[in-house]
Amino acid sequence: MSHAIRAEGLVKEFGATKALAGVDLEVPEGKVVGVLGPNGAGKTTAVRILATLLKPEAGHATVGGFDVVKDPVRVRRMIGLTGQYASVDEDLSGTENLVLIGRLLQLSRGDAKARAVELLEQFELTDAASRAVKTYSGGMRRRIDLAASLVGRPAVLFLDEPTTGLDPHARNEVWAVVRRLVADGSTVLLTTQYLEEADQLADSITVFDHGRVVADGRADELKRRVGGQTLQVRPSSLADIDAVGRILAELTGVLPVRNEDTGLLTAPVSDPVLLSTLVRRLDDAGITADELALRLPSLDEVFLALTGKPAEAEPEKSLV
Repeated sequence: MSHAIRAEGLVKEFGATKALAGVDLEVPEGKVVGVLGPNGAGKTTAVRILATLLKPEAGHATVGGFDVVKDPVRVRRMIGLTGQYASVDEDLSGTENLVLIGRLLQLSRGDAKARAVELLEQFELTDAASRAVKTYSGGMRRRIDLAASLVGRPAVLFLDEPTTGLDPHARNEVWAVVRRLVADGSTVLLTTQYLEEADQLADSITVFDHGRVVADGRADELKRRVGGQTLQVRPSSLADIDAVGRILAELTGVLPVRNEDTGLLTAPVSDPVLLSTLVRRLDDAGITADELALRLPSLDEVFLALTGKPAEAEPEKSLV
C-alpha cells in the first residue's frame, strides 16, 4: 500500500519544551488517519511540520513522496490545510473568498470563478454565496473554510481540529463533507480531541502523548488492546437488580457497577462465552432484561488508559 504521508523520527523543540520526541506516522492514500492526544501532546506541531510551516530538528517526512524540508514548494502544491479557526475574510462573500484564493493560486479569473461555483455547490453554500462570511452560521463558516482549502484540488488534506467549538449539528455537517472528500479519493490527516469524531471518520487512529506516539491502529484494535469487554445488563424490573447483581458477581468474580437511576449493571469480562451463560442464568431465575450487551471499551476509556487523562474538547492554546 502506498502512503500519502510518511514521517520518521520527527523531533521538534521550543526552548526547553520538546514538542515532538521522535514521532513516526504513516497515512495511506485515500484514507483518514485520526491523531488523538491531550493538550500539548504535539498534534498541531506535527501537522505544521507536515504542512511545511515548521522545520523539525531531527527526522524526516514526505508528503506525496516529496520531502517537506527539501521540497516544500512541491508539498504545498499537493496539500490543503484547515486549522482550528476560520481563515477566510469575514467581510468578503463566500464567492469572493474562493475566487481570491483561486487567483492567489494562479488560476485565471474565469477558472477561479468556475472553481468557486463548483465548491459552493458541493458544500451546499450556493444560496449564501453572495453573503458576507460574517453572516454565516458556525457550521457554514467551517464549510467555507474547508472549501477554501480545496480550491487548489489538493491530494492531501490536513484537518487540525476542524470542528472545535461547533454544536453537534454543525459538527455533523462537517463530518458529511469529510466523508464525501474521502469518497472522492482525498487523503485526510485529522487531529481531534472529539473521540466520537475519530470513531466516526478515521480508518485508523494514532495516539500522541508527551510528543510521542503511544499507540496506533484501528479503533476496534485499540479498544481490544487496552482491556477486555464489558457486560451490560438492565433488568426489566428494578426489583430484580439485586438478583442480577448477584448473578453477575458469581459469573465475573467482581462486584458489578450499579446505576440506581437507570437500573444498568456493568461488569468487566474476559470470556465472551459468559454472555450466553448469563442469558441461561437469567432465564432460569425468571428474570427478563430490557438491555443485555457485551461491548468493547469506549474510545474515551481507551484514551484515558493510554494517556492517563480524560479527553478534552478544548483547542490547543500552545505551539505544541
